[in-house]
Amino acid sequence: MSDEKFSHQDRLAFLNQGGTLKEKLIAAHEVVQQKLPFIARIALALYDPATTVLKTYLHSSGEDNPLEHYQAPLDSAPSLKEVLERGQPRVINNMLTFEDENVPLHVKRLGRQGYAASYTIPIFDNGEFIGFLFFNSYERDVFSEKVLQELDLHGHLIALMVIKELASIQTLSAAIKTTGHITHQRDPETGSHLDRMSRYSRLIAMKLAERHNLDDSFVERIFMFAPLHDIGKIAIPDEILLKPGPLSDEEMAIMRTHTLKGREMIDELVQNFGLESVDQAHIMRNIAAYHHEALNGSGYPEGRRGEEIPLEARIVAVADIFDALTSHRPYKEAWSNEEAFAFLQKLAGEKLDGECVEALMACPEEIEEIQRRFRESSLG
Repeated sequence: MSDEKFSHQDRLAFLNQGGTLKEKLIAAHEVVQQKLPFIARIALALYDPATTVLKTYLHSSGEDNPLEHYQAPLDSAPSLKEVLERGQPRVINNMLTFEDENVPLHVKRLGRQGYAASYTIPIFDNGEFIGFLFFNSYERDVFSEKVLQELDLHGHLIALMVIKELASIQTLSAAIKTTGHITHQRDPETGSHLDRMSRYSRLIAMKLAERHNLDDSFVERIFMFAPLHDIGKIAIPDEILLKPGPLSDEEMAIMRTHTLKGREMIDELVQNFGLESVDQAHIMRNIAAYHHEALNGSGYPEGRRGEEIPLEARIVAVADIFDALTSHRPYKEAWSNEEAFAFLQKLAGEKLDGECVEALMACPEEIEEIQRRFRESSLG
């Protein structure tokens, strides 16, 4: 039989394949460049509605990335805020390099990179603002109406890929939040703790990103997955979880099983919700299983040492302990940030990762803003 009927190659076949969102974005860029070779970069920025911060997330341009690990309040980018308010894409066919002190840093960086034109599309999911999709070119005056029509098609396909990926994570997050509320009914140490410690985790990851070659999507996964670190506590009996005094050796052994139980629960959640395709899902498992490991091998569940402990777990451990120290509990007053820093330094290199401790201590203003925004209340 002739192969003539099957001679056509589907340029968008990558949409049906496995692979990470980053790999699919790069594949989409390659397809776009077949018709529009002047498109040098496709990039995504995500919006955090709780803090109104816009964060770089993914890009397709290899090392050509002037905005790696960048975040800023949307209010500090008035031109992008206007794109959101209008709910319409924006075309700039002749970007100028602005060095005025009042110009946002991201505009300066793009100008210094040499981009001469850009097309920005706001991404919405059922009316909810998700972030922005950017197409950049080193050539001026390239975004004609015909080109824009082509980019609109590819832009919406990319947006759907992003929405699908984030929807999977949000489904998992919703399940985690539900179980978190259940845990809160039994464990008074929850409340705004998850909001704060997840953002402390992101601060640490951002500081370590260049040294450990962490891309923006990895940093964002740390933020997204940190809140599930103690999900396994749901499986701990009340008489142990809520015991006001010290635990016996036998009770402590049961309490420590929450790490492995947490990993098992995550595996079940991923399977039951059909989320096997979630990018970097191993980060979830590592955080739940290993955030109580210690550098000197005295931790649990496996007694791992040093770099045997995944970086994501080392990051979350520091963020978790810092928030526990600086939060009021029925059995203790909140420590000052300075007191908590001093305590973390004592543990650095022995139980906690020294790099992670230093990274958190380098962000005092950001920490105070997180504490201000996510204060504990009588309702937690």
